[in-house]
Amino acid sequence: METFPTTEMTFTIPASHGVLEILTSPAQENIPEKNITAIICHPHPLYGGTMYNKVVTTLARTFRDLGMRTVRFNFRGIGKSTGIFDEGRGEADDLVTVIDWVKKIRPEDKIFLAGFSFGGFIAAKVAVTQPPAQLVTVAPQVSRFIETKLPPIICPWILVHGEQDEIIPFSEVLLWYETLDPKPVFIRIPDAGHFFHGKLVELRSKLEEFLS
Repeated sequence: METFPTTEMTFTIPASHGVLEILTSPAQENIPEKNITAIICHPHPLYGGTMYNKVVTTLARTFRDLGMRTVRFNFRGIGKSTGIFDEGRGEADDLVTVIDWVKKIRPEDKIFLAGFSFGGFIAAKVAVTQPPAQLVTVAPQVSRFIETKLPPIICPWILVHGEQDEIIPFSEVLLWYETLDPKPVFIRIPDAGHFFHGKLVELRSKLEEFLS
C-alpha cells in the first residue's frame, strides 16, 4: 500500500519477521483532515490484547473526530501478524516498522503515538528515541517503566489513569508520576477501572478537551 486508504481498511505491511496486520482509518466524515496520523498500540498480546480492544477503538475514534488519520495494528503473533511475543523488545520494533511505513506514505504528516496498558509502555518506549508530536498513554503498565528505566520523555505527553484501576494500582502510578521530569499532563478519571467499563465516553471527552 503506497498511499493512505480513503476508507477504513485492513491489510498487511512487511516486517522483519514477515508481516504486520494494520487497520487504517481516515478522519471522520465532514471533518477537515489535519496533517496528523495517530498510531495506536494495543494491550498485552498474551492477555487478549488486539487492535480491536475497546479502549484502543475509543482512542481511534477520538483522534478521527479531531481530524486525524489513524493506524491501529496487531503486534507480532496476533491476528494476521507473524512472529511471536518478545517481551516488549520486538513489539517496540513493530511500532517502529509502522512509523516508518507512515513516514513513507505520509511524509508531510506529524505523528501522534498512543497506547493502552502494555501498548502505552511500548508507545512511550519508542517515543524516547523517535519523539512524536504528541504521546498519549492510557493506564500504562507502570511496572515496565520502572524495570526498564526509560530516559526522560521530552515530547508533549498526556497520561490518563483510572483511580479505581484494579490491575495497575493508581497509588503505584502516583508514586511513579512524581519521579518524572518533565511531567506529563495527568488526567485522572474517578471511578474508572483498568478497562474503563462505563467510562469510555468520559475518557474520550477528556482527551478531546486536552487535544483540541
